[in-house]
Amino acid sequence: MSQKHLHKFHIPVLGTGFSIDTPIKVSKYGISSVISLVDDILMEKLRKHYCEKGNLQYDPINEKEHDSRARRITAYLNLVNKLAKEQFEILRNSKFTAGSEISRYYEMLPDTSALKIKYNEMSNTENSEVKNDLQKWLRSKIYPGSIDVNIMTKVDKQNYSSEGIPLSTEYNDAHAALRGYALSELAGSIIFSAGMNPRLYGYMESFTDFLPDRFGNFKKKIIIKVSDFRSALIQGKFLANKGLWVSEFRIESGLNCGGHAFATNGYLLGPILDEFFTRKEELLNSMSGLYKKSLNKKNIVLDNDYLNIDITAQGGVGKSSEQEFLIRRYGIKSVGWGSPFLLVPEVINVDDFTLQKLSEAGENDIYLSNVSPLGVPFNNLRGSSQEIEKLERIKNGKPGSPCPKKFLISNNDYSKKLLCTASISYLNKKKTDLNEKLTGENKTESEFEKAAEKVCLCEGLSSSALTANNLNESKFSSAVSVCPGPNLAYYSKISGLKDMVDHIYGKINLITDPQRPNMFIKETSLYIDFLIKKIEENLKPYSAKTEEYLRSFHKNLSDGIEYYKNLIPEILEETEKVKQKIIGDLDLLEKRLLSISIYNPFENALLQE
Repeated sequence: MSQKHLHKFHIPVLGTGFSIDTPIKVSKYGISSVISLVDDILMEKLRKHYCEKGNLQYDPINEKEHDSRARRITAYLNLVNKLAKEQFEILRNSKFTAGSEISRYYEMLPDTSALKIKYNEMSNTENSEVKNDLQKWLRSKIYPGSIDVNIMTKVDKQNYSSEGIPLSTEYNDAHAALRGYALSELAGSIIFSAGMNPRLYGYMESFTDFLPDRFGNFKKKIIIKVSDFRSALIQGKFLANKGLWVSEFRIESGLNCGGHAFATNGYLLGPILDEFFTRKEELLNSMSGLYKKSLNKKNIVLDNDYLNIDITAQGGVGKSSEQEFLIRRYGIKSVGWGSPFLLVPEVINVDDFTLQKLSEAGENDIYLSNVSPLGVPFNNLRGSSQEIEKLERIKNGKPGSPCPKKFLISNNDYSKKLLCTASISYLNKKKTDLNEKLTGENKTESEFEKAAEKVCLCEGLSSSALTANNLNESKFSSAVSVCPGPNLAYYSKISGLKDMVDHIYGKINLITDPQRPNMFIKETSLYIDFLIKKIEENLKPYSAKTEEYLRSFHKNLSDGIEYYKNLIPEILEETEKVKQKIIGDLDLLEKRLLSISIYNPFENALLQE
């Protein structure tokens, strides 16, 4: 499948199951999307479903078979690739008539693209010979969207044989997922998120699909999701030393995004993008020298002129004007639109109950929670079916999940065998431990309530995909957990793919809340909220380390606001009225930030002495 991009946007990974089969629905239209590789159990169920639906042979891969996780992932990705290819060829050969698949492909392209202009020329010509020639040319110029995959690098638990013997590292979850992708027929990109995993990165070196041909082309490209330039430089050089090239750095807002939120130390998206824009050549040169030396050791000759790095961005983008600004000002190659697609059931697996809840959600309904067993802040939806189920279990004195999948087991506080902090086993042990250590019934209950906040994301994030495909036969739970970004609060209209694409390109407006703030304003507000929460969580007097962190966070936010104030004249894509609103919002945020006191009474007492 070609990796040429004709669109200005991509659909990022959306939880475990929401976008698990999205490429089957959008790749034929030239739209790129991302599959999570966490849940091989879900992939196997969907592989069976699609094989039965298409009258294809299905050979089951039992979880007890050797290397079942990697083999399941390979088999599923090969099926997705096959179905997407077949659909694209059907589209390519369809007639240029109103509502046809190829007409829909072209109608969704941005109006400024050369292909769209040529398509309009074909549509308007009355000369049949010219029309036929143009149609033949147009058929030859379209490409399917890239089918990309995502691995959370730290979700890499060790696995064991049926006899309980630890398996070697290559059978760890993330390693097996990488192998499953590397051995598949896909020709897209693998996206690594949630930080650096040196062993996993080193393992990638053993697969030839990540190496370039003599023209600098890769069958499988590498994308690293980062939150700052320093991280990109470190990870890019580490991989280059191993003969692995990072073709793209995907910058995601630390807080104005869906899923797990990896907050920066107060660094805002605008200044981060600016640093990538101004230092891109430095990044390219730092990596290319190391990369060329490593390739020489592998007897691979490659001209540095073939090497390139794309910078993409995602997190909170909600208007075409914001997308166009990012592309023009920072040289962004593609912009991620994630959460708004949760209201597009044509593309994303969303059950009816969750879809309705998402469409009704306002600012207070989407919040940064502590429900993730990974201990990382997690964007959550109030009133989700999984939240209802969790509260019901607590009320009945049976908190926790049976933990059937065990993808997120990570805690060894009470057992040599790792447990998930959302599991029944862990919570039972936690309650016993608290009763023994803490005095006072209220104190014990308070601590246990914090522990019982966790939910089973393995089941919750896959349930919607099963329900949407009429496959949910779980013995444990069919409740859904969903992780929208804050931006979804300003949408309420359930839409089709064409309408959402038209919104992305500014042809129509799907934002239903006229008070939606600019993406940079929203992110700044979220970071100020985050700082206040951190101050409240830390008891005074602070340790020296905590105070340094809070002061640095505060300063970086202050610098970010100043950066945005200077940036406003450059935002050519917005009207003067919108820019004046951004100025007013920045002034209010600056006053709010200045009112926050990072005051250490212990330090001040010493100064008075």
